[in-house]
Amino acid sequence: MKTLYLRFALTTVCIMLVSGCLAFVLSNWYYQSNLKPYNDQKITEITQTIANYYENNKGLDFPNYFDHIANLGFQIAYYQEGQKPVFFGRPFDETSLPASVIREVLSGKTYHGVLRFPTGVFITGFFDDALINTIGVPLHGIEGRSALFVRPDIGTQFGEMRIFFSVLLLLTIGLSILFVFIGTYYIVRPIRTLTKATRKIAEGDFHIQLPVNRKDELGILAKSFSGMTASIEQLEKMRQEFVSNVSHEIQSPLTSIQGFSKTLQSNDLPNETKKQYLSIIELESERLSILSKQLLTLASLESEKNLLQRSPFDLAEQINQVVTMLQWQWRAKGLAIELDLPSTLINADAKLLYQVWINLLTNGIKFTDEGGTIRFEILPISVEEIQVRVTDTGVGISKEDISHVFERFYKTDKSRTNKVGGSGLGLSIVHKIISLHKGSIQVSSVPQVGTTFIVTLPRL
Repeated sequence: MKTLYLRFALTTVCIMLVSGCLAFVLSNWYYQSNLKPYNDQKITEITQTIANYYENNKGLDFPNYFDHIANLGFQIAYYQEGQKPVFFGRPFDETSLPASVIREVLSGKTYHGVLRFPTGVFITGFFDDALINTIGVPLHGIEGRSALFVRPDIGTQFGEMRIFFSVLLLLTIGLSILFVFIGTYYIVRPIRTLTKATRKIAEGDFHIQLPVNRKDELGILAKSFSGMTASIEQLEKMRQEFVSNVSHEIQSPLTSIQGFSKTLQSNDLPNETKKQYLSIIELESERLSILSKQLLTLASLESEKNLLQRSPFDLAEQINQVVTMLQWQWRAKGLAIELDLPSTLINADAKLLYQVWINLLTNGIKFTDEGGTIRFEILPISVEEIQVRVTDTGVGISKEDISHVFERFYKTDKSRTNKVGGSGLGLSIVHKIISLHKGSIQVSSVPQVGTTFIVTLPRL
């Protein structure tokens, strides 16, 4: 398996190699198009100077003269008509030269072998030590017609520089590859740390500290990962608390049902006591049924996509229906219901919003003492939004509890809640439904004075 470290390092090395080849090709193109003509002209002038000096000094010993010239860093081939060539200086690697070229120079023309040298992608011509890669000029001396072919001896003139640049190139490549692997290690190390942290999270360990002092993308990733870990840890705690609460809410009525069922098996109980116990079993069964329905509703709201089935309806008419449906509950406590509900059309999921008003009204009835008041108001705050206010004169909510009222199974007064019933899921369902409609819900309360829920919904 290729690790990210190896992939990154090999990719960088490949980029270096490809860049090197491309740089050579481009440099060769620049030499062929710009430097090669200049180099040909420069060597032509040198060769012509060598020939002119020899022709102007008839008494020169031409072998000795050309030896001296060769020692200055040149390779020379001397052709005399009808005789074999004589070479001076370091021998050519390739000495073949077309007879037509020799005849051309002997006839008085200049041979531009440097300019004519074949070009190619990986052939520069500058370092090719061949006789055809020379400048040829005619030479008129006491020996008759002859031809002189000259090129710089690159090995003599630039030998040390070639070694220097070769060593420099090899060291650059070697050290670059070494530093690529070292640098890649430090680049990939945070990712390895994140990988280890991910494994720990998978094992259930959320107490992970990551270095987040970097300013680059990996630093941002580490910060995001730390934030995600904290969120997952919080979700895990919420899940455990949720399971614990569900278990407790289910266990309590089941224990009551089981206990009273065993007691009812006794034949010594009076009929009045049996009716009382059966009534308790019925109430606890109803409590279990409501709890299971609420849990299913929450699961459905959180798991299903495209859950909303919007349609236009009159919101005031819907709230009136809810108040009418629950009238036996609020009338039983002698509560007064005040309604300020102007006709308001809204495009929303009627079934889900119906559940919202049922939960809010039921909640108000539970926590409002006999003779209290519950008020519903619809306020059109803008063309796009409306508000529904549900106000009661109940026991109210403390400042410590008000920020938790929409949490699952949260109960502000444990002892009182057990008396009035409830699972602590109603307001969680309300909050979820309002969120699905892209709305918001707020709560304000004064203990022993009352509570107001403010629901803001878009009209469309």
